[in-house]
Amino acid sequence: MSLITLRNGQQVGDYHRPYIVAELNTSHFGDVVIAKRMIDQAKAAGCDCVKFQSWAAESLYCDSYYQANKVAKRMVTKFALNDDKLRELSGYAREKGIEFASTPYSIEEAIFLVKECGVPFLKVASMDLNNVSYLTELAQLHLPLVLSTGMGTLEEIREAVRTIEAAGNRQLIILHCTSVYPADPEIIRLRNIEGLRGEFRDYPIGYSDHSVGIEIPSASVALGACLIEKHFTLDKSRIGMDNQMATEPAEMEAMVKACHRVYDAMGGTGRLLCDKELGQISRMRRSIVSKITLLPGDILTESNIEFKRPGTGIAPSNYKKVINREVTKRIEAGSVITDNDLL
Repeated sequence: MSLITLRNGQQVGDYHRPYIVAELNTSHFGDVVIAKRMIDQAKAAGCDCVKFQSWAAESLYCDSYYQANKVAKRMVTKFALNDDKLRELSGYAREKGIEFASTPYSIEEAIFLVKECGVPFLKVASMDLNNVSYLTELAQLHLPLVLSTGMGTLEEIREAVRTIEAAGNRQLIILHCTSVYPADPEIIRLRNIEGLRGEFRDYPIGYSDHSVGIEIPSASVALGACLIEKHFTLDKSRIGMDNQMATEPAEMEAMVKACHRVYDAMGGTGRLLCDKELGQISRMRRSIVSKITLLPGDILTESNIEFKRPGTGIAPSNYKKVINREVTKRIEAGSVITDNDLL
């Protein structure tokens, strides 16, 4: 299976322990104090990384859009984190022992994240899947890229991958994603993780989740998802961009634990009996048991034996080997028959 090494040395790969990213998006409302509390809570929940958004009003929408949507520019500006805030938060995350990453929306923002924040990877938003010139610029920074594929056709994903490869970067993680907020289970098509893995065999496949609840991201681990991204908030009752579908700390902790439990339960493809299961044989399987009281000289037949627990005697699968054998001592009815009881 494909394996990618992040800038921090962390290895991410299909069917490996999932790398879990708390997507903070705008749920910090542009407030560094709230953002730091979110970092604390994401760390406490067991996440591997907190991910922010590195956009400014100028890098997100065009002027004519803002002219037609006066409130939009104020909201975007309010929720944006400038370079000083991002630098401060990256240092804070490092102090707390959790990785810091962000999604840039311009090459200048990406360079800042690489040089000033030491991010382990750069996230490519679904909206930039077909932004081929930008993908080339990002790829040329020679940092692992995490490519989200929401709204993308298979051919658009192929073209994005070809673009990144052509720029000399093969450190790529591809995320299955459904860009609906929130996304109902019926449209998520989780098995596309397998489809993407079959199409892009050189790269590990992860999952960017927009569902409500923890079941679907947990299930993605069973499909080998290498990286799971989940929206995170301290309080989803607050009105904000995508904040209502984000996951609060207690639920995030439950999701992380569920993902790890699924991973621990996966194991390999071969049939393997552990020592604990082997120990169950004597307690839970059946043995050959005397149906009636048997006396020395009696011959075992199919009519005077039966099969009952415990499994400490002769296994039922060997019953033909004891038929017609002579009993050497008295065996009370309902007793386990052993080889020592037979001639």
